[in-house]
Amino acid sequence: MARTIPIFAQKAVSTAQALEFRVSPPLALYVHVPWCVQKCPYCDFNSHEANGEIPERQYVDALIADLQSALPLIWGRPVVSVFFGGGTPSLLSPAAVDELITAFRTLAMLAPEAEITLEANPGTVEAEKFAGFRAAGVNRLSLGIQSFNEGHLKALGRIHDAGEAKRAAQLAGEHFPAFNLDLMYGLPGQTLEQALSDVDTALSFKPSHLSCYQLTLEPNTRFAAFPPELPEGDTCADMQDAIEAKLAAAGFTNYETSAFAQPGRQCRHNLNYWYFGDYLGIGAGAHSKLTLHDRVLRQMRWKHPKAYLENIASGNPVQESNEVAATDLPFEFMMNALRLADGFHPSLFEARTAQPLGLILPQLKAAEAEGLLEVGPEKIAPTLKGRRFLNVLLERFLERE
Repeated sequence: MARTIPIFAQKAVSTAQALEFRVSPPLALYVHVPWCVQKCPYCDFNSHEANGEIPERQYVDALIADLQSALPLIWGRPVVSVFFGGGTPSLLSPAAVDELITAFRTLAMLAPEAEITLEANPGTVEAEKFAGFRAAGVNRLSLGIQSFNEGHLKALGRIHDAGEAKRAAQLAGEHFPAFNLDLMYGLPGQTLEQALSDVDTALSFKPSHLSCYQLTLEPNTRFAAFPPELPEGDTCADMQDAIEAKLAAAGFTNYETSAFAQPGRQCRHNLNYWYFGDYLGIGAGAHSKLTLHDRVLRQMRWKHPKAYLENIASGNPVQESNEVAATDLPFEFMMNALRLADGFHPSLFEARTAQPLGLILPQLKAAEAEGLLEVGPEKIAPTLKGRRFLNVLLERFLERE
Protein backbone atom coordinates (compact mmCIF):
# COMPACT_ATOMS: atom_id res chain seq x y z
CA MET A 1 0.00 0.00 0.00
CA ALA A 2 1.11 3.56 -0.64
CA ARG A 3 2.82 5.17 2.33
CA THR A 4 1.08 2.93 4.84
CA ILE A 5 0.96 3.46 8.58
CA PRO A 6 2.90 1.07 10.83
CA ILE A 7 1.63 0.01 14.23
CA PHE A 8 3.90 1.83 16.65
CA ALA A 9 4.99 0.15 19.87
CA GLN A 10 5.34 3.39 21.85
CA LYS A 11 2.64 4.70 24.11
CA ALA A 12 0.44 7.57 23.07
CA VAL A 13 0.14 10.87 24.87
CA SER A 14 -0.61 9.97 28.48
CA THR A 15 -3.46 10.78 30.81
CA ALA A 16 -4.56 9.42 34.16
CA GLN A 17 -8.17 10.49 33.63
CA ALA A 18 -10.87 7.86 34.22
CA LEU A 19 -12.93 7.12 31.11
CA GLU A 20 -16.64 7.76 30.73
CA PHE A 21 -18.18 7.38 27.28
CA ARG A 22 -21.48 9.22 27.02
CA VAL A 23 -22.44 8.04 23.51
CA SER A 24 -21.56 4.78 21.76
CA PRO A 25 -19.87 5.12 18.36
CA PRO A 26 -21.52 3.62 15.26
CA LEU A 27 -21.18 -0.16 15.17
CA ALA A 28 -20.12 -2.21 12.12
CA LEU A 29 -19.91 -5.99 11.64
CA TYR A 30 -16.88 -7.60 9.98
CA VAL A 31 -17.12 -11.23 8.80
CA HIS A 32 -13.84 -12.98 7.98
CA VAL A 33 -13.74 -15.83 5.46
CA PRO A 34 -10.19 -17.20 5.73
CA TRP A 35 -9.85 -19.40 2.63
CA CYS A 36 -8.39 -18.68 -0.80
CA VAL A 37 -7.90 -20.90 -3.83
CA GLN A 38 -4.22 -19.93 -3.74
CA LYS A 39 -2.17 -17.74 -1.42
CA CYS A 40 -0.77 -14.72 -3.26
CA PRO A 41 2.98 -14.15 -2.77
CA TYR A 42 2.50 -10.58 -1.50
CA CYS A 43 -0.36 -11.33 0.94
CA ASP A 44 0.17 -11.11 4.71
CA PHE A 45 -3.54 -11.37 5.60
CA ASN A 46 -4.98 -14.27 7.60
CA SER A 47 -5.75 -16.42 4.55
CA HIS A 48 -5.26 -20.13 3.94
CA GLU A 49 -5.32 -22.21 0.76
CA ALA A 50 -8.55 -24.18 0.61
CA ASN A 51 -7.08 -27.37 -0.91
CA GLY A 52 -10.48 -28.45 -2.12
CA GLU A 53 -13.94 -27.55 -0.88
CA ILE A 54 -14.22 -25.31 2.15
CA PRO A 55 -16.24 -26.54 5.18
CA GLU A 56 -19.05 -24.13 4.37
CA ARG A 57 -21.83 -25.65 6.49
CA GLN A 58 -19.62 -25.91 9.57
CA TYR A 59 -18.26 -22.39 9.09
CA VAL A 60 -21.67 -20.75 8.64
CA ASP A 61 -22.88 -22.42 11.82
CA ALA A 62 -19.72 -21.23 13.60
CA LEU A 63 -20.20 -17.62 12.46
CA ILE A 64 -23.77 -17.56 13.71
CA ALA A 65 -22.72 -19.08 17.05
CA ASP A 66 -19.89 -16.53 17.24
CA LEU A 67 -22.33 -13.66 16.77
CA GLN A 68 -24.70 -15.09 19.36
CA SER A 69 -21.90 -15.28 21.93
CA ALA A 70 -21.05 -11.61 21.34
CA LEU A 71 -24.59 -10.23 21.60
CA PRO A 72 -24.30 -9.16 25.28
CA LEU A 73 -21.55 -6.73 24.23
CA ILE A 74 -23.68 -5.02 21.56
CA TRP A 75 -27.26 -5.15 22.95
CA GLY A 76 -29.40 -2.30 21.68
CA ARG A 77 -26.85 -0.98 19.17
CA PRO A 78 -27.79 -0.87 15.48
CA VAL A 79 -25.30 -2.36 13.01
CA VAL A 80 -24.70 0.25 10.29
CA SER A 81 -22.63 -1.88 7.89
CA VAL A 82 -21.47 -5.43 7.20
CA PHE A 83 -18.25 -6.36 5.41
CA PHE A 84 -17.44 -9.90 4.24
CA GLY A 85 -13.63 -9.88 3.98
CA GLY A 86 -10.94 -12.47 3.51
CA GLY A 87 -9.44 -14.55 2.23
CA THR A 88 -11.97 -14.89 -0.56
CA PRO A 89 -15.58 -14.52 0.65
CA SER A 90 -16.85 -15.23 -2.88
CA LEU A 91 -15.88 -18.87 -2.25
CA LEU A 92 -19.08 -19.00 -0.17
CA SER A 93 -22.26 -19.95 -1.97
CA PRO A 94 -25.01 -17.34 -2.36
CA ALA A 95 -27.18 -19.56 -0.16
CA ALA A 96 -24.60 -19.36 2.64
CA VAL A 97 -24.38 -15.56 2.34
CA ASP A 98 -28.17 -15.34 2.36
CA GLU A 99 -28.35 -17.46 5.52
CA LEU A 100 -25.75 -15.30 7.24
CA ILE A 101 -27.39 -11.99 6.36
CA THR A 102 -30.74 -13.36 7.52
CA ALA A 103 -29.12 -14.35 10.82
CA PHE A 104 -27.59 -10.88 11.17
CA ARG A 105 -31.02 -9.30 10.70
CA THR A 106 -32.61 -11.73 13.17
CA LEU A 107 -29.99 -11.65 15.92
CA ALA A 108 -28.52 -8.16 15.68
CA MET A 109 -30.10 -4.79 14.98
CA LEU A 110 -29.00 -4.63 11.34
CA ALA A 111 -30.14 -1.26 10.04
CA PRO A 112 -32.55 -1.50 7.06
CA GLU A 113 -30.29 0.78 5.00
CA ALA A 114 -27.06 -0.95 6.06
CA GLU A 115 -24.22 -1.10 3.56
CA ILE A 116 -23.39 -4.80 2.99
CA THR A 117 -20.10 -5.38 1.14
CA LEU A 118 -18.64 -8.64 -0.09
CA GLU A 119 -15.08 -9.04 -1.37
CA ALA A 120 -14.73 -11.18 -4.48
CA ASN A 121 -11.90 -12.60 -6.56
CA PRO A 122 -12.48 -12.45 -10.34
CA GLY A 123 -11.29 -16.06 -10.58
CA THR A 124 -14.01 -17.39 -8.27
CA VAL A 125 -17.15 -15.73 -9.62
CA GLU A 126 -19.64 -16.09 -12.42
CA ALA A 127 -22.86 -14.35 -13.44
CA GLU A 128 -25.15 -16.68 -11.49
CA LYS A 129 -23.14 -16.21 -8.30
CA PHE A 130 -23.22 -12.41 -8.57
CA ALA A 131 -26.97 -12.48 -9.05
CA GLY A 132 -27.27 -14.76 -6.02
CA PHE A 133 -25.14 -12.50 -3.81
CA ARG A 134 -27.26 -9.51 -4.81
CA ALA A 135 -30.49 -11.39 -4.11
CA ALA A 136 -29.10 -12.36 -0.69
CA GLY A 137 -28.82 -8.69 0.27
CA VAL A 138 -25.27 -7.73 -0.70
CA ASN A 139 -25.49 -4.18 -2.04
CA ARG A 140 -21.80 -3.42 -2.55
CA LEU A 141 -19.09 -5.57 -4.16
CA SER A 142 -15.33 -5.14 -3.84
CA LEU A 143 -13.34 -6.85 -6.60
CA GLY A 144 -9.66 -7.73 -6.15
CA ILE A 145 -8.60 -6.90 -9.69
CA GLN A 146 -5.02 -5.69 -8.90
CA SER A 147 -4.21 -5.29 -12.62
CA PHE A 148 -5.72 -5.77 -16.06
CA ASN A 149 -2.28 -6.60 -17.48
CA GLU A 150 -1.70 -10.31 -18.17
CA GLY A 151 2.00 -10.22 -17.34
CA HIS A 152 1.53 -8.33 -14.09
CA LEU A 153 -1.24 -10.68 -12.94
CA LYS A 154 1.11 -13.63 -13.46
CA ALA A 155 3.89 -11.84 -11.58
CA LEU A 156 1.48 -11.29 -8.67
CA GLY A 157 0.45 -14.95 -8.61
CA ARG A 158 -3.21 -14.16 -9.24
CA ILE A 159 -5.50 -17.02 -10.28
CA HIS A 160 -7.46 -14.88 -12.75
CA ASP A 161 -6.39 -13.54 -16.12
CA ALA A 162 -7.05 -10.17 -17.75
CA GLY A 163 -10.18 -11.40 -19.51
CA GLU A 164 -11.68 -12.69 -16.25
CA ALA A 165 -10.84 -9.39 -14.55
CA LYS A 166 -12.72 -7.43 -17.21
CA ARG A 167 -15.67 -9.83 -17.20
CA ALA A 168 -15.96 -9.64 -13.41
CA ALA A 169 -15.84 -5.82 -13.46
CA GLN A 170 -18.59 -5.76 -16.08
CA LEU A 171 -20.75 -8.15 -14.06
CA ALA A 172 -20.23 -6.08 -10.92
CA GLY A 173 -21.69 -3.05 -12.68
CA GLU A 174 -24.64 -5.06 -13.97
CA HIS A 175 -25.63 -6.58 -10.61
CA PHE A 176 -24.66 -4.15 -7.83
CA PRO A 177 -25.68 -0.54 -7.17
CA ALA A 178 -22.17 0.17 -5.83
CA PHE A 179 -18.88 -1.57 -6.44
CA ASN A 180 -15.18 -1.07 -5.79
CA LEU A 181 -12.22 -2.18 -7.88
CA ASP A 182 -8.92 -2.86 -6.11
CA LEU A 183 -5.81 -1.92 -8.12
CA MET A 184 -2.12 -2.13 -7.28
CA TYR A 185 0.78 -0.17 -8.73
CA GLY A 186 4.54 -0.35 -8.38
CA LEU A 187 4.37 -3.90 -9.73
CA PRO A 188 7.38 -5.91 -10.97
CA GLY A 189 8.47 -4.44 -14.30
CA GLN A 190 5.56 -1.96 -14.40
CA THR A 191 5.95 1.37 -16.18
CA LEU A 192 4.08 4.59 -15.43
CA GLU A 193 2.13 4.19 -18.67
CA GLN A 194 1.06 0.65 -17.69
CA ALA A 195 -0.10 1.79 -14.26
CA LEU A 196 -2.23 4.51 -15.82
CA SER A 197 -3.58 2.05 -18.40
CA ASP A 198 -4.92 -0.09 -15.54
CA VAL A 199 -6.71 2.97 -14.15
CA ASP A 200 -8.16 3.83 -17.57
CA THR A 201 -9.46 0.28 -17.97
CA ALA A 202 -10.97 0.37 -14.48
CA LEU A 203 -12.72 3.68 -15.21
CA SER A 204 -14.26 2.23 -18.39
CA PHE A 205 -16.46 0.01 -16.18
CA LYS A 206 -17.81 3.07 -14.31
CA PRO A 207 -17.10 1.98 -10.71
CA SER A 208 -18.28 4.23 -7.89
CA HIS A 209 -15.13 3.53 -5.85
CA LEU A 210 -11.49 2.62 -6.51
CA SER A 211 -8.77 1.48 -4.12
CA CYS A 212 -5.23 2.01 -5.38
CA TYR A 213 -2.35 0.54 -3.37
CA GLN A 214 1.37 0.50 -3.93
CA LEU A 215 2.79 -3.03 -3.79
CA THR A 216 4.94 -3.41 -0.67
CA LEU A 217 6.99 -6.41 0.45
CA GLU A 218 5.47 -7.48 3.75
CA PRO A 219 7.29 -9.75 6.24
CA ASN A 220 6.47 -13.46 6.22
CA THR A 221 5.36 -13.50 2.59
CA ARG A 222 6.91 -15.25 -0.41
CA PHE A 223 7.81 -11.88 -1.92
CA ALA A 224 9.70 -10.98 1.26
CA ALA A 225 11.71 -14.21 1.03
CA PHE A 226 12.21 -13.97 -2.73
CA PRO A 227 11.78 -10.29 -3.58
CA PRO A 228 10.96 -9.36 -7.17
CA GLU A 229 12.53 -6.34 -8.79
CA LEU A 230 10.18 -3.42 -8.25
CA PRO A 231 10.16 0.07 -9.81
CA GLU A 232 12.33 2.66 -8.04
CA GLY A 233 10.83 4.78 -5.30
CA ASP A 234 10.71 7.93 -7.45
CA THR A 235 8.90 6.02 -10.19
CA CYS A 236 6.31 4.75 -7.68
CA ALA A 237 5.85 8.29 -6.38
CA ASP A 238 5.29 9.47 -9.95
CA MET A 239 2.72 6.69 -10.40
CA GLN A 240 0.89 7.79 -7.27
CA ASP A 241 0.82 11.44 -8.34
CA ALA A 242 -0.35 10.56 -11.86
CA ILE A 243 -3.05 8.19 -10.60
CA GLU A 244 -4.34 10.80 -8.17
CA ALA A 245 -4.44 13.43 -10.94
CA LYS A 246 -6.22 11.12 -13.39
CA LEU A 247 -8.85 10.10 -10.88
CA ALA A 248 -9.40 13.69 -9.76
CA ALA A 249 -10.02 14.64 -13.38
CA ALA A 250 -12.52 11.77 -13.61
CA GLY A 251 -14.48 13.16 -10.65
CA PHE A 252 -13.09 10.93 -7.88
CA THR A 253 -12.07 12.30 -4.49
CA ASN A 254 -9.03 10.80 -2.74
CA TYR A 255 -10.90 10.78 0.56
CA GLU A 256 -8.55 8.34 2.36
CA THR A 257 -4.91 7.39 1.88
CA SER A 258 -5.55 4.76 -0.81
CA ALA A 259 -9.30 5.17 -1.46
CA PHE A 260 -11.02 7.18 -4.20
CA ALA A 261 -14.76 7.66 -4.58
CA GLN A 262 -17.32 9.58 -6.56
CA PRO A 263 -19.21 12.17 -4.48
CA GLY A 264 -21.27 10.47 -1.80
CA ARG A 265 -20.03 6.97 -2.72
CA GLN A 266 -17.37 6.46 -0.04
CA CYS A 267 -17.24 3.06 1.64
CA ARG A 268 -19.28 3.62 4.80
CA HIS A 269 -17.83 0.56 6.53
CA ASN A 270 -14.26 1.78 6.10
CA LEU A 271 -15.20 5.34 7.04
CA ASN A 272 -16.39 3.96 10.35
CA TYR A 273 -12.90 2.53 10.93
CA TRP A 274 -11.21 5.85 10.12
CA TYR A 275 -13.58 7.78 12.39
CA PHE A 276 -12.61 5.36 15.17
CA GLY A 277 -16.03 3.79 15.29
CA ASP A 278 -16.73 0.35 16.74
CA TYR A 279 -16.72 -2.98 14.95
CA LEU A 280 -17.50 -6.54 15.94
CA GLY A 281 -15.38 -9.06 14.06
CA ILE A 282 -16.53 -12.65 13.71
CA GLY A 283 -14.72 -15.48 11.95
CA ALA A 284 -11.20 -16.89 12.12
CA GLY A 285 -8.72 -14.23 13.25
CA ALA A 286 -11.28 -11.41 13.13
CA HIS A 287 -10.58 -8.36 15.31
CA SER A 288 -13.10 -6.30 17.27
CA LYS A 289 -13.02 -2.84 18.84
CA LEU A 290 -15.96 -2.21 21.17
CA THR A 291 -16.64 0.87 23.32
CA LEU A 292 -18.27 0.14 26.67
CA HIS A 293 -19.37 2.81 29.14
CA ASP A 294 -15.97 3.02 30.85
CA ARG A 295 -13.45 1.36 28.53
CA VAL A 296 -12.56 0.29 25.01
CA LEU A 297 -12.24 -3.44 24.48
CA ARG A 298 -10.25 -5.18 21.74
CA GLN A 299 -10.67 -8.84 20.87
CA MET A 300 -9.22 -11.32 18.39
CA ARG A 301 -10.86 -14.61 17.40
CA TRP A 302 -8.79 -17.78 17.07
CA LYS A 303 -6.64 -17.21 14.00
CA HIS A 304 -6.31 -20.59 12.30
CA PRO A 305 -9.59 -21.87 10.79
CA LYS A 306 -9.23 -25.29 12.44
CA ALA A 307 -8.56 -23.77 15.88
CA TYR A 308 -11.45 -21.35 15.39
CA LEU A 309 -13.91 -24.11 14.54
CA GLU A 310 -12.72 -26.26 17.43
CA ASN A 311 -13.03 -23.43 19.96
CA ILE A 312 -16.42 -22.32 18.65
CA ALA A 313 -17.63 -25.85 19.34
CA SER A 314 -16.50 -25.48 22.95
CA GLY A 315 -18.08 -22.04 23.29
CA ASN A 316 -14.79 -20.11 23.32
CA PRO A 317 -14.44 -18.05 20.11
CA VAL A 318 -12.14 -15.33 21.53
CA GLN A 319 -8.40 -16.05 21.62
CA GLU A 320 -7.27 -12.66 22.93
CA SER A 321 -9.11 -9.90 24.78
CA ASN A 322 -7.69 -6.75 26.29
CA GLU A 323 -8.68 -3.27 27.39
CA VAL A 324 -7.10 -0.39 25.49
CA ALA A 325 -5.21 1.78 27.94
CA ALA A 326 -6.50 5.35 28.22
CA THR A 327 -2.96 6.47 27.40
CA ASP A 328 -3.15 4.72 24.02
CA LEU A 329 -6.50 6.06 22.86
CA PRO A 330 -5.38 9.52 21.65
CA PHE A 331 -2.75 8.08 19.34
CA GLU A 332 -5.03 5.28 18.11
CA PHE A 333 -7.68 7.87 17.28
CA MET A 334 -5.22 10.06 15.39
CA MET A 335 -3.70 7.07 13.56
CA ASN A 336 -7.11 6.40 12.04
CA ALA A 337 -8.68 9.84 11.63
CA LEU A 338 -5.64 11.45 10.00
CA ARG A 339 -5.84 8.97 7.12
CA LEU A 340 -8.87 10.96 5.97
CA ALA A 341 -8.27 13.92 3.66
CA ASP A 342 -11.05 15.87 5.37
CA GLY A 343 -9.82 14.94 8.84
CA PHE A 344 -12.35 15.20 11.66
CA HIS A 345 -14.45 17.65 13.66
CA PRO A 346 -12.65 18.58 16.91
CA SER A 347 -15.58 17.32 19.01
CA LEU A 348 -15.08 13.80 17.66
CA PHE A 349 -11.81 13.38 19.58
CA GLU A 350 -13.51 13.64 22.97
CA ALA A 351 -16.49 11.54 21.84
CA ARG A 352 -14.24 8.67 20.77
CA THR A 353 -11.54 8.84 23.48
CA ALA A 354 -13.48 10.28 26.47
CA GLN A 355 -10.61 12.74 26.89
CA PRO A 356 -10.44 16.49 26.17
CA LEU A 357 -8.86 17.74 22.96
CA GLY A 358 -6.71 20.05 25.05
CA LEU A 359 -4.73 16.98 26.05
CA ILE A 360 -3.01 16.99 22.65
CA LEU A 361 -3.19 20.72 21.91
CA PRO A 362 0.63 21.21 22.07
CA GLN A 363 1.11 18.41 19.55
CA LEU A 364 -1.60 19.84 17.30
CA LYS A 365 0.01 23.26 17.33
CA ALA A 366 3.48 21.85 16.69
CA ALA A 367 2.23 19.82 13.69
CA GLU A 368 0.42 22.91 12.41
CA ALA A 369 3.60 24.97 12.68
CA GLU A 370 5.44 22.36 10.61
CA GLY A 371 2.86 22.59 7.86
CA LEU A 372 1.63 19.03 8.47
CA LEU A 373 -1.79 19.83 9.91
CA GLU A 374 -4.65 22.27 9.50
CA VAL A 375 -6.25 23.09 12.86
CA GLY A 376 -9.52 24.98 12.98
CA PRO A 377 -12.73 25.23 15.02
CA GLU A 378 -14.65 23.05 12.53
CA LYS A 379 -11.98 20.73 11.19
CA ILE A 380 -8.62 19.18 12.00
CA ALA A 381 -7.09 17.67 8.88
CA PRO A 382 -3.73 16.77 7.37
CA THR A 383 -2.34 19.17 4.81
CA LEU A 384 -1.07 17.84 1.48
CA LYS A 385 2.38 17.68 3.06
CA GLY A 386 0.91 15.88 6.08
CA ARG A 387 -0.73 13.29 3.82
CA ARG A 388 2.52 12.70 1.96
CA PHE A 389 4.44 12.28 5.23
CA LEU A 390 1.73 10.72 7.33
CA ASN A 391 4.07 8.67 9.49
CA VAL A 392 6.01 11.81 10.38
CA LEU A 393 2.76 13.54 11.30
CA LEU A 394 1.61 10.66 13.48
CA GLU A 395 4.89 10.54 15.34
CA ARG A 396 4.05 13.97 16.75
CA PHE A 397 1.30 12.32 18.81
CA LEU A 398 3.49 9.68 20.42
CA GLU A 399 4.58 10.05 24.01
CA ARG A 400 8.32 10.29 24.51
CA GLU A 401 9.71 8.37 27.43
